[in-house]
Amino acid sequence: MMRAALAATALAFSLSAPAWAKDAVDVADLVEKQGPAVVNISTTKMVKHGAEGLPFAMPDDEAMQEFFRRFFPGGPGGSGGPMREIPARGAGSGFIVSSDGYILTNAHVVQGADEVEVKLIDKRKFSAKVVGADSRTDVAVIRITAGNLPTVKLGDPDKLRVGEAVVAIGSPFGFENSVTAGIVSAKGRSLPSESYVPYIQTDVPINPGNSGGPLFNMKGEVVGINSQIYSRSGGYQGVSFAIPIDVAMDVAEQLKSTGKVSRGWLGVVIQEVTADLADSFGLDRPRGALVSQVQADSPAAKAGLQAADVILTFNGKPVENSGDLPRMVGMAKPAAKIPLQVWRKGRMQEMTVVLGELPGEEQLAAGKSGKAYSRGGLALSELTADQRRELNIDHGLLVEEVTGDAARAGIRVGDVILAVNNGKVATVEAFRKTIAAIPKGKSAAILIRRGEGSLYVPLKISGE
Repeated sequence: MMRAALAATALAFSLSAPAWAKDAVDVADLVEKQGPAVVNISTTKMVKHGAEGLPFAMPDDEAMQEFFRRFFPGGPGGSGGPMREIPARGAGSGFIVSSDGYILTNAHVVQGADEVEVKLIDKRKFSAKVVGADSRTDVAVIRITAGNLPTVKLGDPDKLRVGEAVVAIGSPFGFENSVTAGIVSAKGRSLPSESYVPYIQTDVPINPGNSGGPLFNMKGEVVGINSQIYSRSGGYQGVSFAIPIDVAMDVAEQLKSTGKVSRGWLGVVIQEVTADLADSFGLDRPRGALVSQVQADSPAAKAGLQAADVILTFNGKPVENSGDLPRMVGMAKPAAKIPLQVWRKGRMQEMTVVLGELPGEEQLAAGKSGKAYSRGGLALSELTADQRRELNIDHGLLVEEVTGDAARAGIRVGDVILAVNNGKVATVEAFRKTIAAIPKGKSAAILIRRGEGSLYVPLKISGE
């Protein structure tokens, strides 16, 4: 009787099994076949450190060194002792996409590294060259000098279904070739720090060291690059994000061919269409991207887009949420002629826009947030009266987003900037003017309030 019940249960499961399960392989078989193409990455970066150093590396230029000698005589470059270089080590994961040595990983794994070492599953080690890295998508391409290497098989992220099983291979906390599994929790996620990637959300355990490793479907195909987690503790808490492999490969091909990534640029600041806004505009339901500002002399301005327009389709594809538009624009090529459907004053209008090229990270960005970035990679806002009262300060600029030079310097979202080169800054415009005067390759001493304390951070302007 029990055997019959079990057989019936097994039959019912086989009849209801999802389509992806028909071609699914056992996890152990998947790891055995695909594991050899997954690599461990170790990086080394030499940083300057003083005997009684401040909590950051000393800047290279002499003017900044003199500044710290004057105001911090016991710190780096002062009487506290000679500067010395010490190695800062990092670790991550990656996977081989071509038998001649090209490897994909995360940009944050290899950016700024002086040395990159790749270790294969057979214990062979190679020195790797960074071919290119794109911080906007967190994708990097590195290469080792070797041939006949095992490679992964690439899949189609669009065919992934929410609830489908997935597997990650990487080196969490340095434990090489570790395998973890879970399911796809959601697709097309937008994160506050990134507007150009429709992330795959999973519950696969991901920890430091997994970054850059592959996410496999149960056919043994790579569908994403494990990139980041959402956590209040710094460790895995059940929410992980992967970059879809089609997005990563598009970036990788551009990095291999030109060393940089070109993206389309529209030149609008947008916001979500809420139910109330949809009703006020006469839309049938909340959808599209509401244009709140059109940047001067931008492709959008030249095409005739106006504030209060709602962009409903881009190149024939529906824009369901405002976060869809930056990704669509970014994936398009500069100079492409793109048809738009726009809702204006209760009527649908057809328009065509010729895209420009997205400016660098440190210029005015046309991303989801619509925030203006200063030179140095900071999006700032002036503190409100309540914020100043709460912090017990009379001035300051709140750091809302960080990229480029500022991210490399260690400035964080939520920091409050109090001064630049010992001069108070009370407005965003004053900060912009001060930073604009810093020569390329030189540093500015940024006094920030973080938590209950304050510290100086040297912001080196790369001029990217």
